[in-house]
Amino acid sequence: MRVREKGDRGVVQSVVLFLGVSVLSGALAAGLAIPLAGLAGFTTEKTSDTLQDLPQQFDEVPLKQKSTILAADGSVIATLAEQNRVPVKLKDVASIMQKAIVAIEDDRFYEHGALDAKGTLRALLQNRSSGSVQQGGSSITQQYVKISLVEKAKTPAEVAAATADTYQRKVAELRYAIAVEKQYSKNEILEKYLNLANFGDGAWGIQAAAQHYFSVNASQLTLPQASMLAGLVKNPTGYDPTNNAKRAKDRRDVVIRRMLELHVISVAQANSALKTPVIDPAKVRPNKLGCANGPYPFYCEYVVSLLEDNPAFGKSTADRANYIKTAGLTVKTSLDPKIQADAQRSIDTHSQTTDRAVAAITIVEPGTGLVKAMAQSRAYGSKRGQTSYNYNVPKTYPGGFGGWQNGSTMKAFTIAAAIQKRIPLNYKINSPSPIHLRGQTFSTCGGPYKILEAYDPKNSTTNVPIPTMIEAAQKSTNTYFLQLSQRTGLCSIAKIAGSLGMYQAQSGEPLRQVPSMTLGIDQISPLQLANAYAAFAARGMYCTPWLITSVKDSAGKSVSIPGAQCKQALTQEVADGVNAVLHQVMETGGTGSKLKFGKSDLAGKTGTINEAKAVWYAGYSSKLAAAATVADASPPYTELQGQTLNGKPIHDASGSGTAGPIWEAAMKAALQGYPTTKFVAPSSVVQRGNVQDLPFVNGMNPEDAANKLRQAGFEVAIASGTVNSEETAGTVAYTDPRQRDGAPAGSLVTIYVSNGSKKNQPKPGATTNTPQPPPTTLNPNCPPWNPKYPNCGGRGHG
Repeated sequence: MRVREKGDRGVVQSVVLFLGVSVLSGALAAGLAIPLAGLAGFTTEKTSDTLQDLPQQFDEVPLKQKSTILAADGSVIATLAEQNRVPVKLKDVASIMQKAIVAIEDDRFYEHGALDAKGTLRALLQNRSSGSVQQGGSSITQQYVKISLVEKAKTPAEVAAATADTYQRKVAELRYAIAVEKQYSKNEILEKYLNLANFGDGAWGIQAAAQHYFSVNASQLTLPQASMLAGLVKNPTGYDPTNNAKRAKDRRDVVIRRMLELHVISVAQANSALKTPVIDPAKVRPNKLGCANGPYPFYCEYVVSLLEDNPAFGKSTADRANYIKTAGLTVKTSLDPKIQADAQRSIDTHSQTTDRAVAAITIVEPGTGLVKAMAQSRAYGSKRGQTSYNYNVPKTYPGGFGGWQNGSTMKAFTIAAAIQKRIPLNYKINSPSPIHLRGQTFSTCGGPYKILEAYDPKNSTTNVPIPTMIEAAQKSTNTYFLQLSQRTGLCSIAKIAGSLGMYQAQSGEPLRQVPSMTLGIDQISPLQLANAYAAFAARGMYCTPWLITSVKDSAGKSVSIPGAQCKQALTQEVADGVNAVLHQVMETGGTGSKLKFGKSDLAGKTGTINEAKAVWYAGYSSKLAAAATVADASPPYTELQGQTLNGKPIHDASGSGTAGPIWEAAMKAALQGYPTTKFVAPSSVVQRGNVQDLPFVNGMNPEDAANKLRQAGFEVAIASGTVNSEETAGTVAYTDPRQRDGAPAGSLVTIYVSNGSKKNQPKPGATTNTPQPPPTTLNPNCPPWNPKYPNCGGRGHG
């Protein structure tokens, strides 16, 4: 639109007036000229005072640089940025780019001081005669100052003040421009300007702009490319070629013609450039900023949450979040893309995004805590089959789902507590189904806990009547482990679990010390469980989950952050014992036997919670540990039976049959390339205890024999039925353990009664004929508790 000429003379007179004032104030010695608006009506005295009161020093604004999160192999996980910028030196910017920006924005840049009176007047007259802005009225130094002041603004009010169309603000910019010209050379100012300027469509600085629009570095820009970018800075949104290619080309052509007019380029160069398409859409790189646009959004968001919790990056969470996005950090993480792909492939093979049930797995390296992979069945997003929840981590950060009850995987910590209490692996407990615990007392860290109401827990699998710890673990015998936890005390279980990073994933509080604790009643995340089991694999060395392995600042200098944080939480002796027990779970007869693969020793434990709303398999070699779960994640939570997994109905949810295959496929692929490893065998003391001699009671009356054994410090059970023996019928045939083997003090000794069938016959060896209990039900009901006692929660079987 053509501006009326009536005010032209007044504006020019204001210019002349200000030039005079500038001379009197000494500003013109530095090349000072005037802004084009708002000068009329200000007195010489007022203008001079304003100039003299302004600061003489310009503090350079730190460039907001993008931060990059990398996987362990150096591949990019995500780019975090408030402004997508990659600073470069002027020598790394193509000469034609430097000429293009100078030609269109300030062609006398190298000839004048902070401001250009001649250029300002010429631009005024040129723009008025053409009816539009063809040439800039501000010098590059002025523009650098203005952009810097906007960058420094931290609040909307400060931004408004930095961009206000007022005489005071413009005069302030003049004084700052003088300071900048005194502090830096022309090339330094141009370099700073090119790195600070907004080039539209999320590209800040010349290097990011060159990469975004043309997929080249700033040093490789051609004439038509440089002209387009030089034209953008005047109106980054209006001249954005991805929004309006024609308008962008028209602006680019203005730059080319201006360069021709200034004899920066030849006619032939100009004609060739004018014929070139403004951009090639195929070469435009989208600015995929943030975790959501990366390949591992859930893992990435968890890493960012850890960064924002680190006081090294700022006093408050808001300060840290801003610093992380603007400081140009390079953050290297523990994620192994190969193992991550193995985990995700297993998830994708065994589940679908449209399943109601969800699947998740975390893989951790024992001895370091390095979190190698996190995978889940629902992708990141808000569409159907997507979620913003990370199913692998606690709810201690906003995106964490907070886990599920972990069922019988909790029995591993009871095993550790028992071994720590010097209860051997061959320790036997009579474990019928059900057992009646009303009136029984369990010790806790806070004192005794007496069960006041009926509690009759059952077993979910058939087992030998009086199993050892190993046999009970193989079949996940609930009644054995409930009685074992009564012997160890719940406090020791809680302390061991807590030392291995086990806490309520919903609240962050310690695990509840109640009689059903060993059946897994608290909500636990796959990350916690995998990392805790990794401590067993590392022979008791517990390491906190380690995701951020290094941080470097924009200059490539290392930032001090926590490294591996490890401690010997269990003695090697105790861990070796746990490994021996859980190893047998994956051998013949164990609930995890079908998941065994390869030549390395493996150990694991199944878990199924009450009503099978979640099932687990957690296991490890000495090189990797993983916890996989399949669960209902959509309230109201219901049992998995009848839900879909991998598009098919779930008929019998179990840790071994439902979650186990996910664990197996992921770990089998992840361990490829690792050497074959074996667990260290536990000591004889761990396996058999401090063995004491057993009194010889063969041939005695069973009750007399029982009293003799009790007096020697052993617990006693008399088996039902009789066995073939050479001893007189009705007397003791033998004990288990046998008299020749001995037994740990306080352990259970079972007496078997002879039927006399082999009396006076050779001794081929006694054979048992003990009646076996009938199979028990697979889904015991949890009883109601009194107000002091919570529901039993964990079903506690495989």
